[in-house]
Amino acid sequence: MDILFQDWINLILRWAHLITGIAWIGSSFYFVWLDLSLRKRPDMDEGVYGEAWMVHGGGFYHVNKWMVAPSSMPPELHWFKYEAYFTWITGFALLVTMYYWSAESYLIDPSVLALTKMDAILIGLGSLFAGWVIYDIICKSAIGKRTDTLAVALFILIMAASYLFTHVFSGRGAFIHVGAMIGTIMAANVFRIIIPNQKKVVASLMAGEKPDPKLGLQAKQRSTHNNYLTLPVLLMMISNHYSMLFSHDQSWLIVGLILIIGGLVRHFFNTRNAGGTGKAIAWQLPSAAVGMAILAMFASYDPNAVKRADEDVITANHALAIVQTRCSTCHSANPSDEGFDEAPAGVMFDDLAQIEANAQRVLAQAVIGRAMPLGNMTEMTDEERAQLGQWIRAGMPE
Repeated sequence: MDILFQDWINLILRWAHLITGIAWIGSSFYFVWLDLSLRKRPDMDEGVYGEAWMVHGGGFYHVNKWMVAPSSMPPELHWFKYEAYFTWITGFALLVTMYYWSAESYLIDPSVLALTKMDAILIGLGSLFAGWVIYDIICKSAIGKRTDTLAVALFILIMAASYLFTHVFSGRGAFIHVGAMIGTIMAANVFRIIIPNQKKVVASLMAGEKPDPKLGLQAKQRSTHNNYLTLPVLLMMISNHYSMLFSHDQSWLIVGLILIIGGLVRHFFNTRNAGGTGKAIAWQLPSAAVGMAILAMFASYDPNAVKRADEDVITANHALAIVQTRCSTCHSANPSDEGFDEAPAGVMFDDLAQIEANAQRVLAQAVIGRAMPLGNMTEMTDEERAQLGQWIRAGMPE
Protein backbone atom coordinates (compact mmCIF):
# COMPACT_ATOMS: atom_id res chain seq x y z
CA MET A 1 0.00 0.00 0.00
CA ASP A 2 1.44 3.34 -1.09
CA ILE A 3 0.47 6.32 1.06
CA LEU A 4 1.26 9.79 -0.27
CA PHE A 5 2.07 11.29 3.12
CA GLN A 6 2.74 14.83 1.93
CA ASP A 7 -0.49 14.92 -0.06
CA TRP A 8 -2.54 13.60 2.86
CA ILE A 9 -0.96 16.06 5.28
CA ASN A 10 -1.66 18.86 2.81
CA LEU A 11 -5.28 17.76 2.40
CA ILE A 12 -5.92 17.52 6.16
CA LEU A 13 -4.31 20.88 6.87
CA ARG A 14 -6.10 22.57 3.98
CA TRP A 15 -9.45 21.27 5.19
CA ALA A 16 -8.71 22.36 8.76
CA HIS A 17 -7.59 25.77 7.49
CA LEU A 18 -10.85 26.21 5.60
CA ILE A 19 -12.94 25.19 8.61
CA THR A 20 -11.18 27.49 11.07
CA GLY A 21 -10.95 30.29 8.51
CA ILE A 22 -14.68 30.19 7.87
CA ALA A 23 -15.31 30.27 11.61
CA TRP A 24 -12.99 33.27 12.10
CA ILE A 25 -14.21 35.24 9.11
CA GLY A 26 -17.83 34.46 9.92
CA SER A 27 -17.57 35.68 13.50
CA SER A 28 -15.53 38.71 12.41
CA PHE A 29 -18.05 39.75 9.78
CA TYR A 30 -20.90 39.17 12.20
CA PHE A 31 -19.45 41.37 14.93
CA VAL A 32 -18.55 44.16 12.52
CA TRP A 33 -22.10 44.02 11.19
CA LEU A 34 -23.45 43.99 14.75
CA ASP A 35 -21.30 46.92 15.78
CA LEU A 36 -22.43 48.98 12.81
CA SER A 37 -26.07 47.99 13.29
CA LEU A 38 -26.32 49.18 16.89
CA ARG A 39 -28.90 51.87 17.49
CA LYS A 40 -29.40 54.15 20.48
CA ARG A 41 -32.76 54.00 22.28
CA PRO A 42 -34.08 56.39 24.93
CA ASP A 43 -34.74 53.62 27.46
CA MET A 44 -31.34 51.91 27.37
CA ASP A 45 -29.50 51.03 30.58
CA GLU A 46 -26.74 53.31 31.78
CA GLY A 47 -23.45 52.67 30.03
CA VAL A 48 -25.03 50.91 27.05
CA TYR A 49 -23.73 52.27 23.76
CA GLY A 50 -26.43 50.75 21.56
CA GLU A 51 -28.65 47.77 20.95
CA ALA A 52 -29.73 45.56 18.07
CA TRP A 53 -32.66 43.24 17.52
CA MET A 54 -32.29 40.21 15.26
CA VAL A 55 -34.33 37.25 14.13
CA HIS A 56 -32.74 33.98 13.08
CA GLY A 57 -33.61 30.31 13.17
CA GLY A 58 -37.12 30.91 14.47
CA GLY A 59 -36.05 33.02 17.44
CA PHE A 60 -35.45 36.67 18.37
CA TYR A 61 -32.19 38.02 19.75
CA HIS A 62 -31.63 41.24 21.66
CA VAL A 63 -28.01 42.42 21.98
CA ASN A 64 -26.67 45.35 24.00
CA LYS A 65 -23.16 46.77 23.76
CA TRP A 66 -21.38 48.49 26.61
CA MET A 67 -18.80 50.95 25.33
CA VAL A 68 -16.40 50.05 28.14
CA ALA A 69 -17.94 47.23 30.19
CA PRO A 70 -21.01 46.41 32.28
CA SER A 71 -21.06 47.27 35.97
CA SER A 72 -20.59 43.61 36.89
CA MET A 73 -19.35 40.53 35.11
CA PRO A 74 -21.86 37.90 33.92
CA PRO A 75 -21.39 34.32 35.18
CA GLU A 76 -20.53 33.10 31.68
CA LEU A 77 -18.55 35.07 29.12
CA HIS A 78 -17.82 33.83 25.59
CA TRP A 79 -14.46 34.68 24.02
CA PHE A 80 -13.83 34.72 20.29
CA LYS A 81 -10.16 33.99 19.78
CA TYR A 82 -9.43 30.35 18.98
CA GLU A 83 -10.86 30.70 15.48
CA ALA A 84 -8.13 33.22 14.70
CA TYR A 85 -5.38 31.24 16.40
CA PHE A 86 -6.13 27.97 14.64
CA THR A 87 -6.63 29.67 11.29
CA TRP A 88 -3.09 31.01 11.55
CA ILE A 89 -1.66 27.74 12.91
CA THR A 90 -3.16 25.64 10.11
CA GLY A 91 -2.22 28.26 7.51
CA PHE A 92 1.37 28.36 8.72
CA ALA A 93 1.49 24.57 8.73
CA LEU A 94 0.30 24.61 5.11
CA LEU A 95 2.99 27.13 4.24
CA VAL A 96 5.60 24.82 5.74
CA THR A 97 4.37 21.56 4.20
CA MET A 98 3.84 22.98 0.72
CA TYR A 99 6.13 25.95 0.18
CA TYR A 100 8.99 25.22 2.58
CA TRP A 101 9.03 21.43 2.30
CA SER A 102 9.05 21.72 -1.50
CA ALA A 103 10.80 25.08 -1.73
CA GLU A 104 12.64 24.14 -4.92
CA SER A 105 9.31 23.66 -6.69
CA TYR A 106 7.03 26.30 -5.18
CA LEU A 107 9.14 28.98 -3.54
CA ILE A 108 12.39 29.37 -5.45
CA ASP A 109 12.71 30.59 -9.03
CA PRO A 110 16.36 30.81 -10.16
CA SER A 111 15.39 33.30 -12.87
CA VAL A 112 14.22 35.68 -10.13
CA LEU A 113 16.92 35.08 -7.53
CA ALA A 114 19.24 32.15 -6.94
CA LEU A 115 18.50 31.03 -3.38
CA THR A 116 19.30 27.97 -1.36
CA LYS A 117 16.36 26.22 0.25
CA MET A 118 17.39 27.38 3.71
CA ASP A 119 17.90 30.98 2.57
CA ALA A 120 14.42 31.06 1.05
CA ILE A 121 12.82 29.61 4.18
CA LEU A 122 14.61 32.03 6.51
CA ILE A 123 13.63 35.01 4.35
CA GLY A 124 10.03 33.81 4.36
CA LEU A 125 9.90 33.33 8.13
CA GLY A 126 11.70 36.60 8.81
CA SER A 127 9.31 38.53 6.60
CA LEU A 128 6.27 37.30 8.53
CA PHE A 129 7.77 38.48 11.81
CA ALA A 130 9.07 41.75 10.37
CA GLY A 131 5.72 42.53 8.77
CA TRP A 132 3.92 42.35 12.11
CA VAL A 133 6.59 44.34 13.99
CA ILE A 134 6.60 47.19 11.46
CA TYR A 135 2.80 47.23 11.30
CA ASP A 136 2.50 47.35 15.09
CA ILE A 137 5.03 50.18 15.34
CA ILE A 138 3.11 52.20 12.75
CA CYS A 139 -0.20 51.68 14.55
CA LYS A 140 1.26 52.78 17.89
CA SER A 141 3.00 55.82 16.41
CA ALA A 142 1.52 59.26 15.73
CA ILE A 143 0.49 57.96 12.30
CA GLY A 144 -1.91 55.55 13.98
CA LYS A 145 -3.95 58.39 15.46
CA ARG A 146 -5.36 59.38 12.06
CA THR A 147 -7.37 56.82 10.14
CA ASP A 148 -6.61 58.18 6.66
CA THR A 149 -2.87 58.54 7.25
CA LEU A 150 -2.71 55.10 8.83
CA ALA A 151 -4.55 53.51 5.89
CA VAL A 152 -2.04 55.00 3.44
CA ALA A 153 0.90 53.87 5.58
CA LEU A 154 -0.39 50.30 5.79
CA PHE A 155 -1.06 50.24 2.05
CA ILE A 156 2.53 51.34 1.42
CA LEU A 157 3.82 48.68 3.84
CA ILE A 158 2.00 45.87 2.04
CA MET A 159 3.01 47.19 -1.37
CA ALA A 160 6.66 47.43 -0.32
CA ALA A 161 6.55 43.87 0.98
CA SER A 162 4.91 42.72 -2.26
CA TYR A 163 7.63 44.36 -4.33
CA LEU A 164 10.35 42.69 -2.28
CA PHE A 165 8.66 39.28 -2.37
CA THR A 166 8.27 39.38 -6.16
CA HIS A 167 11.99 40.12 -6.49
CA VAL A 168 13.02 37.28 -4.19
CA PHE A 169 10.59 34.38 -4.62
CA SER A 170 8.77 32.72 -7.48
CA GLY A 171 5.53 34.43 -8.45
CA ARG A 172 3.53 31.77 -6.65
CA GLY A 173 5.73 31.99 -3.56
CA ALA A 174 5.62 35.78 -3.54
CA PHE A 175 1.83 35.99 -3.56
CA ILE A 176 1.40 33.36 -0.87
CA HIS A 177 3.85 35.24 1.35
CA VAL A 178 1.95 38.49 0.88
CA GLY A 179 -1.15 36.64 2.05
CA ALA A 180 0.75 34.95 4.87
CA MET A 181 2.16 38.27 6.08
CA ILE A 182 -1.28 39.89 6.10
CA GLY A 183 -2.75 36.82 7.80
CA THR A 184 -0.01 36.96 10.43
CA ILE A 185 -0.78 40.62 11.09
CA MET A 186 -4.47 39.81 11.47
CA ALA A 187 -3.91 36.87 13.83
CA ALA A 188 -1.34 38.83 15.84
CA ASN A 189 -3.87 41.64 16.21
CA VAL A 190 -6.13 39.17 17.97
CA PHE A 191 -3.38 37.50 19.99
CA ARG A 192 -1.35 40.58 20.94
CA ILE A 193 -3.88 43.41 21.10
CA ILE A 194 -7.57 42.54 20.98
CA ILE A 195 -7.71 39.65 23.45
CA PRO A 196 -5.10 41.05 25.92
CA ASN A 197 -6.94 44.38 26.01
CA GLN A 198 -10.22 42.63 26.67
CA LYS A 199 -8.61 40.63 29.46
CA LYS A 200 -7.34 43.85 31.03
CA VAL A 201 -10.87 45.25 30.94
CA VAL A 202 -12.22 42.11 32.63
CA ALA A 203 -9.45 42.21 35.24
CA SER A 204 -10.27 45.84 36.05
CA LEU A 205 -13.92 44.98 36.53
CA MET A 206 -13.09 42.04 38.75
CA ALA A 207 -10.92 44.35 40.86
CA GLY A 208 -13.73 46.88 41.14
CA GLU A 209 -11.86 49.42 39.02
CA LYS A 210 -13.02 51.43 36.02
CA PRO A 211 -11.51 50.02 32.80
CA ASP A 212 -9.42 52.26 30.58
CA PRO A 213 -11.57 53.13 27.51
CA LYS A 214 -8.40 53.40 25.38
CA LEU A 215 -8.06 49.63 25.55
CA GLY A 216 -11.36 49.18 23.79
CA LEU A 217 -10.57 51.81 21.18
CA GLN A 218 -7.24 50.19 20.36
CA ALA A 219 -8.86 46.77 20.03
CA LYS A 220 -11.57 48.28 17.84
CA GLN A 221 -8.95 49.82 15.53
CA ARG A 222 -7.19 46.48 15.03
CA SER A 223 -10.49 44.68 14.54
CA THR A 224 -11.40 47.17 11.81
CA HIS A 225 -8.07 46.55 10.09
CA ASN A 226 -8.76 42.83 10.13
CA ASN A 227 -12.17 43.44 8.64
CA TYR A 228 -10.85 45.40 5.66
CA LEU A 229 -7.95 43.01 5.05
CA THR A 230 -10.11 39.87 5.00
CA LEU A 231 -11.25 39.97 1.37
CA PRO A 232 -7.80 40.73 -0.09
CA VAL A 233 -6.14 38.01 1.99
CA LEU A 234 -8.73 35.47 0.87
CA LEU A 235 -7.80 36.08 -2.76
CA MET A 236 -4.10 35.90 -1.90
CA MET A 237 -4.64 32.50 -0.32
CA ILE A 238 -6.17 31.04 -3.50
CA SER A 239 -3.91 32.94 -5.89
CA ASN A 240 -1.75 29.86 -6.48
CA HIS A 241 -4.62 28.48 -8.59
CA TYR A 242 -4.62 31.52 -10.90
CA SER A 243 -1.30 32.03 -12.63
CA MET A 244 -2.49 35.20 -14.39
CA LEU A 245 -2.23 36.92 -11.01
CA PHE A 246 1.20 35.87 -9.79
CA SER A 247 3.05 35.39 -13.10
CA HIS A 248 2.85 38.99 -14.32
CA ASP A 249 6.15 40.88 -14.53
CA GLN A 250 4.67 43.57 -12.28
CA SER A 251 2.57 41.31 -10.09
CA TRP A 252 3.26 43.48 -7.04
CA LEU A 253 1.02 46.11 -8.63
CA ILE A 254 -1.72 43.49 -8.90
CA VAL A 255 -1.53 43.17 -5.11
CA GLY A 256 -2.32 46.87 -4.86
CA LEU A 257 -5.37 46.51 -7.08
CA ILE A 258 -6.58 43.56 -5.02
CA LEU A 259 -6.23 45.59 -1.81
CA ILE A 260 -8.23 48.46 -3.28
CA ILE A 261 -10.97 46.27 -4.78
CA GLY A 262 -11.37 44.18 -1.62
CA GLY A 263 -11.40 47.30 0.52
CA LEU A 264 -14.09 48.91 -1.63
CA VAL A 265 -16.36 45.87 -1.39
CA ARG A 266 -15.88 45.66 2.36
CA HIS A 267 -16.51 49.40 2.71
CA PHE A 268 -19.80 49.05 0.86
CA PHE A 269 -21.10 46.46 3.30
CA ASN A 270 -19.80 48.35 6.32
CA THR A 271 -21.42 51.59 5.17
CA ARG A 272 -24.71 49.90 4.36
CA ASN A 273 -24.74 48.06 7.69
CA ALA A 274 -24.21 51.38 9.44
CA GLY A 275 -27.40 52.66 7.85
CA GLY A 276 -25.91 54.35 4.81
CA THR A 277 -28.19 54.80 1.82
CA GLY A 278 -28.23 56.60 -1.52
CA LYS A 279 -24.97 58.25 -2.50
CA ALA A 280 -23.24 56.85 0.58
CA ILE A 281 -23.37 53.32 -0.86
CA ALA A 282 -23.77 54.05 -4.58
CA TRP A 283 -20.12 54.27 -5.58
CA GLN A 284 -18.23 51.42 -3.91
CA LEU A 285 -19.43 48.41 -5.92
CA PRO A 286 -19.28 50.17 -9.33
CA SER A 287 -15.77 51.33 -8.44
CA ALA A 288 -14.83 47.78 -7.46
CA ALA A 289 -16.22 46.50 -10.78
CA VAL A 290 -14.12 49.03 -12.68
CA GLY A 291 -11.15 47.94 -10.58
CA MET A 292 -11.73 44.30 -11.54
CA ALA A 293 -11.85 45.26 -15.22
CA ILE A 294 -8.57 47.16 -14.85
CA LEU A 295 -7.08 44.19 -13.00
CA ALA A 296 -8.11 41.75 -15.73
CA MET A 297 -6.73 43.97 -18.51
CA PHE A 298 -3.51 44.72 -16.67
CA ALA A 299 -2.88 41.08 -15.80
CA SER A 300 -3.57 40.01 -19.40
CA TYR A 301 -1.52 42.67 -21.18
CA ASP A 302 1.59 41.36 -22.93
CA PRO A 303 3.71 44.14 -24.49
CA ASN A 304 5.74 41.61 -26.48
CA ALA A 305 2.77 39.95 -28.20
CA VAL A 306 2.80 42.35 -31.16
CA LYS A 307 6.55 41.92 -31.65
CA ARG A 308 6.20 38.14 -31.81
CA ALA A 309 3.39 38.23 -34.37
CA ASP A 310 5.79 38.78 -37.29
CA GLU A 311 8.27 36.07 -36.28
CA ASP A 312 8.49 32.73 -38.04
CA VAL A 313 6.51 29.91 -36.45
CA ILE A 314 8.61 26.99 -35.22
CA THR A 315 8.05 23.45 -36.45
CA ALA A 316 6.23 20.72 -34.56
CA ASN A 317 9.51 18.91 -33.91
CA HIS A 318 10.98 22.08 -32.44
CA ALA A 319 7.92 22.46 -30.18
CA LEU A 320 8.24 18.81 -29.13
CA ALA A 321 11.90 19.34 -28.26
CA ILE A 322 11.07 22.37 -26.08
CA VAL A 323 8.30 20.59 -24.20
CA GLN A 324 10.23 17.39 -23.66
CA THR A 325 13.27 19.32 -22.43
CA ARG A 326 11.41 21.70 -20.12
CA CYS A 327 8.18 19.91 -19.16
CA SER A 328 8.57 16.15 -19.46
CA THR A 329 10.74 15.84 -16.38
CA CYS A 330 7.41 15.82 -14.52
CA HIS A 331 4.80 15.35 -17.23
CA SER A 332 5.80 11.92 -18.43
CA ALA A 333 4.74 8.32 -17.99
CA ASN A 334 8.01 7.95 -16.09
CA PRO A 335 8.88 11.32 -14.50
CA SER A 336 12.57 11.93 -13.88
CA ASP A 337 11.82 14.57 -11.23
CA GLU A 338 12.19 13.00 -7.78
CA GLY A 339 9.19 14.94 -6.50
CA PHE A 340 6.72 13.07 -8.68
CA ASP A 341 5.97 9.36 -8.92
CA GLU A 342 3.49 9.96 -11.73
CA ALA A 343 2.58 12.76 -14.10
CA PRO A 344 0.77 15.61 -12.27
CA ALA A 345 -2.96 15.56 -13.06
CA GLY A 346 -2.25 12.69 -15.44
CA VAL A 347 -0.96 15.12 -18.09
CA MET A 348 1.89 13.64 -20.15
CA PHE A 349 3.99 15.08 -22.97
CA ASP A 350 5.83 11.99 -24.19
CA ASP A 351 4.84 12.52 -27.82
CA LEU A 352 3.45 15.17 -30.13
CA ALA A 353 -0.11 13.82 -29.94
CA GLN A 354 -0.17 14.28 -26.16
CA ILE A 355 1.14 17.83 -26.49
CA GLU A 356 -1.49 18.70 -29.08
CA ALA A 357 -4.24 17.21 -26.89
CA ASN A 358 -3.15 19.43 -23.99
CA ALA A 359 -2.16 22.47 -26.05
CA GLN A 360 -4.53 24.86 -24.28
CA ARG A 361 -3.15 23.81 -20.90
CA VAL A 362 0.37 24.41 -22.14
CA LEU A 363 -0.66 27.81 -23.48
CA ALA A 364 -2.35 28.81 -20.22
CA GLN A 365 0.21 27.46 -17.76
CA ALA A 366 3.57 27.68 -19.52
CA VAL A 367 3.11 30.54 -21.99
CA ILE A 368 0.55 33.03 -20.68
CA GLY A 369 0.65 32.22 -16.97
CA ARG A 370 4.30 31.09 -16.83
CA ALA A 371 3.37 29.05 -13.77
CA MET A 372 5.04 26.02 -15.28
CA PRO A 373 7.56 24.50 -15.00
CA LEU A 374 7.25 24.67 -11.21
CA GLY A 375 9.83 27.10 -9.92
CA ASN A 376 11.15 27.11 -13.48
CA MET A 377 13.46 24.33 -12.36
CA THR A 378 14.21 23.35 -15.96
CA GLU A 379 15.03 27.00 -16.79
CA MET A 380 12.55 27.47 -19.61
CA THR A 381 13.44 30.72 -21.36
CA ASP A 382 11.11 33.55 -22.34
CA GLU A 383 12.00 32.91 -25.98
CA GLU A 384 10.95 29.27 -25.69
CA ARG A 385 7.65 30.25 -24.10
CA ALA A 386 7.03 32.77 -26.88
CA GLN A 387 7.89 30.26 -29.61
CA LEU A 388 5.67 27.60 -28.07
CA GLY A 389 2.78 30.02 -27.71
CA GLN A 390 3.10 31.22 -31.28
CA TRP A 391 3.13 27.62 -32.55
CA ILE A 392 -0.04 26.75 -30.60
CA ARG A 393 -1.86 29.92 -31.71
CA ALA A 394 -0.91 29.21 -35.32
CA GLY A 395 -2.73 25.88 -35.16
CA MET A 396 0.30 23.70 -34.34
CA PRO A 397 1.62 23.30 -37.90
CA GLU A 398 3.97 20.48 -38.83
